[in-house]
Amino acid sequence: MAAAATQVRSVQGDTVDLICWRYYGRTAGITEQVLEANPGLADLGAELPIGTLVTLPAQPATPTQATRLQLWD
Repeated sequence: MAAAATQVRSVQGDTVDLICWRYYGRTAGITEQVLEANPGLADLGAELPIGTLVTLPAQPATPTQATRLQLWD
């Protein structure tokens, strides 16, 4: 049985990244999953209105290892 998603309400100054950091302790790859779980959330702007209900996936998938980009030789 899969764990249920958690719902939180935004407080003053919250962004999706900040909520992810508070709940998961990291944001790499998680922010996109939270946005997918909350259609229309990105349309609210960078700073969420106070009291916005945000659904957080119970166990987000671990992001795949990114390819390293070397800027200089």
